[in-house]
Amino acid sequence: MTHAFSTIDSPVGRLTLVARGDRLAAVLWENDRPGRVRLDAMHEDRERPVLLETERQLKEYFAGARRRFELPLDFAGTAFQRKVWQALLAIPFGETRSYSGIARQISHPDAVRAVGAANGRNPISIVAPCHRVVGADGSLTGFAGGLDAKRWLLALEGAGTTAGAAARRDAPAGSRAPGREPTVQAALFRAGE
Repeated sequence: MTHAFSTIDSPVGRLTLVARGDRLAAVLWENDRPGRVRLDAMHEDRERPVLLETERQLKEYFAGARRRFELPLDFAGTAFQRKVWQALLAIPFGETRSYSGIARQISHPDAVRAVGAANGRNPISIVAPCHRVVGADGSLTGFAGGLDAKRWLLALEGAGTTAGAAARRDAPAGSRAPGREPTVQAALFRAGE
């Protein structure tokens, strides 16, 4: 099945939104490493409903008016990768987790490096918040969108880590809308082929 895509400008650079059928399959970075996310042939479709809805929700998120995404997701990856990506969806807005914490959460406590590798291949950046995973000491570690983007996203969310405190210092004024209630996240999966 071919993938449909559209692009949007965002505070963290130009993003490519990719759909497979009626589900979101990827959010790719402007300078994404080729092959980081494997996708079939793609064609531009600026009218695909799931891409329009993803754009709307991302704009709300960047404006500080959304804390969770409500989108049908299509994660294509190994069973282990999908476990890691499911764990990412469980990290609350404004909080972070370590790679070792994720490894313990998915019952693979010795698979810290594999968790890091799966996190790095997360196809649905921002929506599946891989930016919320930091080093065990709270330090920022590799990120497909670059450390500046990771720092900015953590600042937007007010993440409570050493890295998050530094990130908040660099956040643009008015990047959070206080008093907004989080929405319920609907994470719908289809097994990857």
